[in-house]
Amino acid sequence: MSVIRNILNSRSSQGGNFFNILTQILGFKPKSLTHYKKAFTHRSLNRKDEEGNAINFERMEFLGDAMLSAVVASHLFKAVPGGNEGYLTKMRSKVVSRKHLNELGKDLGLINHVQTNISKEQFGVNIHGNLFEALVGAIYLDRGYKYCKRFIYERVIDPYVDIEQLEGKVISYKSLVIEWCQKEKKEFDYEVYEDTGNDELKHFAVKLRINNRVVAKARATSKKKAEEKASKRAYYALQNKIE
Repeated sequence: MSVIRNILNSRSSQGGNFFNILTQILGFKPKSLTHYKKAFTHRSLNRKDEEGNAINFERMEFLGDAMLSAVVASHLFKAVPGGNEGYLTKMRSKVVSRKHLNELGKDLGLINHVQTNISKEQFGVNIHGNLFEALVGAIYLDRGYKYCKRFIYERVIDPYVDIEQLEGKVISYKSLVIEWCQKEKKEFDYEVYEDTGNDELKHFAVKLRINNRVVAKARATSKKKAEEKASKRAYYALQNKIE
């Protein structure tokens, strides 16, 4: 009776659409919406449970991150029996990279279902990946490891994990450039300064110097993005030497 009651309650919540939307996203019916509601609750609502604990997707995100890493690690361990610890760690990082998780969350339109008190336009790009991780955590709590693993395989591993492609995929151009400079004993420096352009959003500009020679420039809305952008340009300019 409790299961039936949960399903009926689920179908009547959030305009009667949330249960159906989740079923489409998950590929199976949730038993209860309790965990999923938390997975789509933003901290701006300042909700708390009866014991005063905060209710939002951040704790669920932590759990989902762990489940993703575990399932992907298990898959890679079996798929590449000759891979050592460093190789497997690097490959897993490529699969569960923030950029990839953001793309997955965006493709599923998860941001459309967030309950929040602030404009969704104010969210950073990482909200998509955070929600995807929170959803994975909710699946684990609602249906257990079997369904959680099934969802990760259907949404992440089966369509995107190709060993040969992953081996050639770059996560961070900045790391590649720095590793190359250290290996070749070259001095490098990222000169970051505030951009004085006319954009509404504040921009930062970066000059990447290697052995006191500017090899690349870039600008972006954060120092980290500008450095990565400049590193990518430097990598392609020096690709033959680096590879």
